[in-house]
Amino acid sequence: MSVEGMVGLSEGEKEFIKGGIAQDLRSDGRKRHTYRPIYVETGVIPQANGSARVRLGATDVIASVKGELGKPSSLQPDKGKVAIFVDCSPTAAPMFEGRGGEDLSAELSGALQRCLLGSKSGADGNVLDALGAAIKAALSNTGIPRVNVAAGAANDDQPEVDISDEEFLQFDTSGVPVIVTLTKVGKHYIVDATSEEESQMSSAVSISINRQGHICGMTKRGGLGLDPSVILDMVSVANFVSRQLFDKLDSEISAAEADEDES
Repeated sequence: MSVEGMVGLSEGEKEFIKGGIAQDLRSDGRKRHTYRPIYVETGVIPQANGSARVRLGATDVIASVKGELGKPSSLQPDKGKVAIFVDCSPTAAPMFEGRGGEDLSAELSGALQRCLLGSKSGADGNVLDALGAAIKAALSNTGIPRVNVAAGAANDDQPEVDISDEEFLQFDTSGVPVIVTLTKVGKHYIVDATSEEESQMSSAVSISINRQGHICGMTKRGGLGLDPSVILDMVSVANFVSRQLFDKLDSEISAAEADEDES
């Protein structure tokens, strides 16, 4: 995973960034609630059950899905388990060397758990948005081999199973959410913040939302607590913004899968 690095800004540059956001015209010409172009490739890791690469601005991430046989929980015997791991490779950026990369990996993993599965943490910039998009794209690319359990062995600790080499189950990703990070600069919220814009933030809230507009998770970082009315306003903005993100992402996934089929 690679992300854009931080740069030092003069006082004039800082005021230019803040003024542009206040006028709804950011330094790169975007409006406050507009994402940069998003690019998706699928099937980038042949050894995985599914994979995708997503580029959003200067952020470049790869997500892979690996299915493993396991014993389900007794409380949910018809459901599997999901674990999320993030690796910030030192070859991607100098900031990922040593402890810095390990700490960021842990933060991002926790934030994804919070947004997608429901535990607590935070992370930087547009990275969570890109990771959420990559996970959705990778799941759409995933095929899990059909597994048949031997008759009468369902309750055994180690039942006999037959793993198919020809039949694969595809995920229905229509309910998988996207993550929208709103970065507060002055009195306004922006999406897909650049590193320069983020250096001027007071706080940021990442909200995961599905196609039906349901909130699936949320995480906050920076600043003090937020008034409930502000959070409701941010949820409303994120809900609106998520629609354009879904449309762009779905279009890119379809195009990437078509390219993969042709190759």
